[in-house]
Amino acid sequence: MMESRIKPCLSCSGLATTLMDATTDKDPLVQEQIYNALCYLGESEPEEILHSCDEYLRQHDKLAYPHRVIILKAMETVVKNNIASLDKSTAKVVIFLASNEMTKSKEVIREWQQAASSVLVAVGQRFINKVMEEVLTKFQPGILPHYFIVQTFANLSVSNVFGMVPFLNSILGTMLPMLGMAKQDHMKSVFCYALQHFSESIQEYLANLDKAPDPTVRKDTFSNEIFSAYEVLFNSWLQHREAKLRLAVVEAVGPMSYLMPSEKLEEQLPKLIPGILALYKKHAEAFYISKSLCQILEASVNIGSRSLDVQLDALLGTLHPQICAPADPSVPLTVKNHTEVLRCFTVLACSFPDRVLAFLLPKLESSNERTRVGTLLIMRQIINSTPSQMEIKKPFILSSMKLPLQDSNDKVKRAVVQVISAMAHHGYLEQPGGEAMMEYLVRQCALPSEAQPKKQTPDADDLTSDSVQSISVNTLFLLSTTVDRMNNVLWPYLLEFVTPIQFTNALTPLCKSLMYLAMKKQEEGENASLIRYDLNGNLPSPYALTTRLLVVSSQPYAGDCRGTAALRLLSVLQYSVHPALEQLWSKRVPSLVEHIEENTEKCLCQKEWEEKLLLFLQETLAAVSDNTWICHFVTEMCRQLNSYNGFPLEKNFLYKCIGTTLGACTSKDLVQKQLQELLETARYHEEAEREGLASCFGICAINHLEETLAKLEDFVRSDVFKKSVGLFSIFKDRSDNEVEKIKSTLILCYGFVAVHAPKELVLSRIEADILKNIFQYFNTKVLGIKVETKDLTLKLCLIRSICMISQAIYNGGKCGDFVFSRKAELVAQMVEFIKAEPLDAMRTPVRQRAMVTCTYLVSVLEPHLSDPDRTELIDTCLASVLALPPDPGQERDGIGGDAPHKEILYGDTLSALKDLLKSLLQRNLTPHGLQDMFAHLGPWIKSNKEQERQRAVEVSAALLDFYLGKLNVSTVIPFYNLGVLIALFSPRCSDSLASVRQHAVDCVYCLLYIQLCYEGFARDHTDEMVEGLKALKKGLEEPDFTVLFHTCHNIAMVVGKRVPPDQLMSLLLAMFEGLADPDKNCSRAATVMINSLLKERGSVLQEKVPDIMSIIHSKLQEVDEEHVRKAAQQTVYILASQHKSVVVSSLLGSALPFDSHTCAMWRSLAAEPTLTSQILEQLLEKVNRDVPYKESKCFLLGSGSERIATPLPLAATCALYEIMSAPESGAAVLGLYAPLFVTLLLRVSCTVGVQLPKSLQSRERRSSSLSPAPRSLHPCSCAVETLKVMLARGGSEAVTRAVGSAGGWDLMASPERHHDGIAVLAGAMARHAGPRLPLIVKNLVPTLSSVFDSQRITTTAFFAELLNSNVVNDLMLLETVMDNMTGRQKDPCMLVRMLALRGLGNISSGSPEKVRKHGAKLLASMVNGMDDKDDPHNLVALEAMSSLSKLLDHLEERDIQSMLLHIAIRIRPFFDSEQPGLRQSSIVLFGNLTKFSEDDCEAFFEQILNGLVTLLLHLQDPKPEVVKACKFALRMCGPNMGCEGLCDMFLNHLREDRSLHYGEFMNNVCKHLMQSYPEMLNRLILTNLFYFKSNWVDIRAAAPMFIGFLVLHVDEDHCQQVDLDQLISALNLLLKDPVPAVRMKVAETLGRLVRIL
Repeated sequence: MMESRIKPCLSCSGLATTLMDATTDKDPLVQEQIYNALCYLGESEPEEILHSCDEYLRQHDKLAYPHRVIILKAMETVVKNNIASLDKSTAKVVIFLASNEMTKSKEVIREWQQAASSVLVAVGQRFINKVMEEVLTKFQPGILPHYFIVQTFANLSVSNVFGMVPFLNSILGTMLPMLGMAKQDHMKSVFCYALQHFSESIQEYLANLDKAPDPTVRKDTFSNEIFSAYEVLFNSWLQHREAKLRLAVVEAVGPMSYLMPSEKLEEQLPKLIPGILALYKKHAEAFYISKSLCQILEASVNIGSRSLDVQLDALLGTLHPQICAPADPSVPLTVKNHTEVLRCFTVLACSFPDRVLAFLLPKLESSNERTRVGTLLIMRQIINSTPSQMEIKKPFILSSMKLPLQDSNDKVKRAVVQVISAMAHHGYLEQPGGEAMMEYLVRQCALPSEAQPKKQTPDADDLTSDSVQSISVNTLFLLSTTVDRMNNVLWPYLLEFVTPIQFTNALTPLCKSLMYLAMKKQEEGENASLIRYDLNGNLPSPYALTTRLLVVSSQPYAGDCRGTAALRLLSVLQYSVHPALEQLWSKRVPSLVEHIEENTEKCLCQKEWEEKLLLFLQETLAAVSDNTWICHFVTEMCRQLNSYNGFPLEKNFLYKCIGTTLGACTSKDLVQKQLQELLETARYHEEAEREGLASCFGICAINHLEETLAKLEDFVRSDVFKKSVGLFSIFKDRSDNEVEKIKSTLILCYGFVAVHAPKELVLSRIEADILKNIFQYFNTKVLGIKVETKDLTLKLCLIRSICMISQAIYNGGKCGDFVFSRKAELVAQMVEFIKAEPLDAMRTPVRQRAMVTCTYLVSVLEPHLSDPDRTELIDTCLASVLALPPDPGQERDGIGGDAPHKEILYGDTLSALKDLLKSLLQRNLTPHGLQDMFAHLGPWIKSNKEQERQRAVEVSAALLDFYLGKLNVSTVIPFYNLGVLIALFSPRCSDSLASVRQHAVDCVYCLLYIQLCYEGFARDHTDEMVEGLKALKKGLEEPDFTVLFHTCHNIAMVVGKRVPPDQLMSLLLAMFEGLADPDKNCSRAATVMINSLLKERGSVLQEKVPDIMSIIHSKLQEVDEEHVRKAAQQTVYILASQHKSVVVSSLLGSALPFDSHTCAMWRSLAAEPTLTSQILEQLLEKVNRDVPYKESKCFLLGSGSERIATPLPLAATCALYEIMSAPESGAAVLGLYAPLFVTLLLRVSCTVGVQLPKSLQSRERRSSSLSPAPRSLHPCSCAVETLKVMLARGGSEAVTRAVGSAGGWDLMASPERHHDGIAVLAGAMARHAGPRLPLIVKNLVPTLSSVFDSQRITTTAFFAELLNSNVVNDLMLLETVMDNMTGRQKDPCMLVRMLALRGLGNISSGSPEKVRKHGAKLLASMVNGMDDKDDPHNLVALEAMSSLSKLLDHLEERDIQSMLLHIAIRIRPFFDSEQPGLRQSSIVLFGNLTKFSEDDCEAFFEQILNGLVTLLLHLQDPKPEVVKACKFALRMCGPNMGCEGLCDMFLNHLREDRSLHYGEFMNNVCKHLMQSYPEMLNRLILTNLFYFKSNWVDIRAAAPMFIGFLVLHVDEDHCQQVDLDQLISALNLLLKDPVPAVRMKVAETLGRLVRIL
């Protein structure tokens, strides 16, 4: 028994020793792993490991302390984790060692001695007596102890309170004399540390006496000793110059003060408190001082000290600045210090409330901002924490807050708001003076929330007014909703703040709070008496509240969505406003609120919203139907008007409300009185005010027309108006301007009255009253006298007013009977205004408004405008708008000066022009009227300025669409000018501007439908051909000439079919004129249209082809125009049909690279299949007849020769490309598919790496610099591109796409990867062009004996990939191709041999059913390939292995069995090859061989075991493809290993798509291996040892880990087979590996070896 105990002990010790020897490793992660390994050993054998560590540290006395620390830390962990089971004798050994380690050096070496001390503290959790017995031996009276002896006592007192406190009396007794002996600062500090922790432990012990082992212990047991220690600390050490020591003293004195005898503490306080306070000046970091001071103050209060009274002023004077210095949130200790100081104030305020307040409140008047903020923070603390003491002080505190309420500093404001919040919770605001606090809070809510943040000050405690506003809003809402005692304070008091304008920004929170409070009151049953005016004289009236809330709702999203809040409050107050409103408002207000919530500020239509509110107001007035109430209401509205100066939008709406309310008022006197007042008080210089006042008069006129008109006339005659004019005339500069503004407003008022008033009443007053007065104010005589006014406002108001008057007449019910005698005069006036506008820019809306006015004027039937007036109106308006510069948004001056505004103004002006021309055209809807209109527009449509054309054609499209829409033909009449108009617009379909093109199509479309109407077709008749024009518009969006002219051709086809015969010549003649169009696009479009029309209507073009051809051909080099190129192509086609050979030879003689004209000529030869076939055959013959390249010696010696392309085959290849790139060549290419494919494939093969002749190289460089992206002339690229275009044209686009997406075309041009590109092409051909293959194969077979290596490689690669597809079998080509591949095995070229093997392997996937038949032959080829002697890089062997892997599934077992072991043994060395490809292929093949191992199971199982470790370790291979191969091989090996668990693991964890946690996986694998094959342990370990020298780091790290997991799971019975010496020696060696990750795994494994010891 004893022997078995000793053996593991020795072995465990040896293992631990190995690990401890390695602690000298410099890598921290390795050190960590050694520590973990020692801990692991300790978990298994705690006693032994602790003994080993003890022995090691004793024997290695000279081991440096950093390495000793690792061992001591491991000992601490082992002790902590096994303390319950630790043997007493072991504990003694550990205690003795740790004690020695801790005190071995007299110097303090913190890390080492701390580690030893921690071991003692860990053991002391259970063996406190043993620890104390040992440590007390080194704590002798009269001798200064070691630093860490004292610290250990302190830490033990914290970790084991109940065990340690009984020792403290004697420790303190021994320690007290030592205090005087301590001379060094660090010793004094550690004594302080100990006294602090002793005091805290004693307090904890006394607080838990019911659980303590000795309940008789009392505070006075320690009082005297603690006091004695205190005397040394306070009287001596606290005066030390070392700051750290002073802080240590302070930290100790705080807890010690609780234990000092009461009388001694009382006696010491006069010295103690000043002593502590003095430290604030010496230490920047005050937290520890404050904490200690608070403990002293609490202890003093506990004993009912009388001395504090005397110290109070000093305390307050010192503590107050601590709070005034702002805490930095990024420095946690400053925040903690604030908390402790505030606790001090709480302690003091509880005992001395009067004196604390007497000290604090005057500080609120300090000029120092920080002092004021700090004082307010303390006030908040006191209010919150000492409610009972402050109860009777409330009035005093409230009165002292008057000064802070006037403070403008943002930080002070924020602090005041926080104090108000505290006061609200404790009933202060119910006292007299509380209302001032609430008013202050509301004022802060009203601060502008968009205030710019102020610059941050260095102390980072600055706050923006925005933060004051947001905290105030939150506070107000919280007080309203969560503090019940505040309800009666806030309601209805807060209503006083709703109407004053200065509280506008606070309206949203105010309304929310008031609504909540009102709802609470209603719940309490106070609906009827919600607002008690008898008790609250200062409250705003219901009229004032309703006006205010309604007006602010007009801008619903301003001020944090105040519209919603205002309306909701209004709804709650409905009964208080008027009892009759309950039903109406309950229904209407929610729908208004819903409208706000469903929209956003951007999408809300302001006009519609205001209309909704005004309707709500109308309904409210109707529901009340009390004239007295309405009179009070309107008077209040007028009274509030001046409040909104500076709020133009709200004021404008209020005017509308006044107009609406006056309309509902039955008192005519009151209406006139209020209108007079409005006219007298208006601020005429503000645009919004003029607009608002005019709106008010207009709305009022709906019900009070007479009173409104009378009041306007009276006002001009009144003294007020005359005084204004007289007063202004004193200031000459201002007079004109101010008077003009008043006149402008009066003019605008008349316009609004005319448009709003009932039509049956207003029409009779228009000329007699309204216009007479307007022109009187405008200061002009009516009869044609030219008006000259410089005031833009007056001019705009006049135009607008006349517009509204015209609108009123136009909309009037009796419009037909009304003769507007001043119509022509007003039109002339507008024309003058338009003429006066500058043409260089659009600065004002005068044009637009004048044209809108003219539109309404000409729409009024009687009288008609004369022809000269009409002509002048049209020409003036066209010139004024169409001639403007192109981009009106870029003008610097003018309205706003901003581009978006100008853009909107420009758009509105163009719309006004269209509407005016439509209204003029409406008066003469005939072809003549149309012709007349386009006589004005024609020159603009043909203008050479883009912007003029664009606008003119846009206007034309709108006019023609309008004409068509209004046309009503009663008799069939000729549309005599159709041809001329179509010729005007159809060439514009290819204008350089896209918008012109689009509108031109619309014009042609409308013209053809107008023609159909005139021919007698119904208005709703649909003509398919004409409708087709709409579909053509899409093609006109982008300026692609091909699309444009194709569209023009289609338009010409439609026009050709729909134009009557008698108009054809006029159309053609007008089109020919179009050739001279300044826009070249339109000129070319005219050509296309002429040609198309002639083709459609006759054979004239055919007869004139030779002439046209010769003209265009001579110009081809000069003019690169599309229609010229078309003609040239036609010419070439005709010539070629008569003289093929000459044309082909001459074109081949053109300079390379072909220019664009030559290319176009080649492409034209594809027009007719028979001709194209003959030309293609000629070109193929030229490619094949000449050699593809010539060898040329290089200039440099020894650099060999280079291949230079021959010119004729190169030119013929380029020509083939051009012809086949034309879509029309498709039929011809299909007929010659196989010869074209084979010729071009071999052309690609022969041009890989071939260079251009020197002459062509320089020429290609020149052409590259001329054209932006020319097609490459490089022989190989040229051949590849031609092959691509041949496939595409031959119907094999799928092949081209497939090869392209796989990158095959680039591979083909690469000398190294050419065969891979060919394989991609062959695969694509097999998939997408199978029927073409028999002829291709037949044409390719002869090239296998070609003299050119390149052609043999290409053909072999092509055939090899064909065998990958079943198509060769289907087409009966398998035997032919396979025999050709077998025949290539002796080819002199290694690449051909390799590709031949690849092809034979591909039969497995292409025709697997044929493998069995040819199995022996295929297997022999593969084995021969593996044994290929002329294969220095094993490339052929690699291919043989890959191919054999693929064939295995389909071979006969008997064919394989005979060679199974031979192959397995042959490939085994490749597992660890340096080449990743070889590793991958050999491992995959090995996996596949396992399928055939059943008959020779045992022999092959041996091969699996030989390879198992390698496969498992290579799961950490640096190459992902090798890892994948290993996963596959292991999954295949699993079923043959006779272990179900292992097999399941391989299948589940080694799936390809699953990531692998390698360590966890290996742990489980080793568990299964050791359960199923424990006898294999030594063999597996030895194989792993081989990989300790691997070049791959991850595998070097995996091998020791593998061993570690094996020993973790092996049974004791099988441990003996391991040669431990060899293993540990190998691990020791690997422990010196340069890579830390490897050393970490070794350390981990060494820890695990405890299992087999």
